[in-house]
Amino acid sequence: MEFISKEKIVELSNPGVVSRQLLNPENSSSERVTITEVHLEIGACQPRHTHDVSEQIWYATKGTGKLLLADGQEKVFTAGDVVRFADKDVHGLLNDGNEEFVYVSVTAPPINFGYAYKDEK
Repeated sequence: MEFISKEKIVELSNPGVVSRQLLNPENSSSERVTITEVHLEIGACQPRHTHDVSEQIWYATKGTGKLLLADGQEKVFTAGDVVRFADKDVHGLLNDGNEEFVYVSVTAPPINFGYAYKDEK
């Protein structure tokens, strides 16, 4: 069993985005998943990107935003929705709603997301 205390949860940030690394290679021996809670301020954006060898499942828990997909496509993503991205799927998120947007991400196999963030809290 592993127990991860709140003191072991690192927060990574970019302007308008805070990513709480709930379970990741830095605080867990799991070789199967990373679990992240992501908070986007109103107007914040995670630009389109891909993961070469990991899939992601996002569960929206608060707010309404816009998924940024391949070929300039967009799709509304709102609290209660779930989306799955296969490896190499283009994805991103824009919080164009009127409140903070929060989602939980499960990534398999795990990724250390430190490379994608400028600041560590």
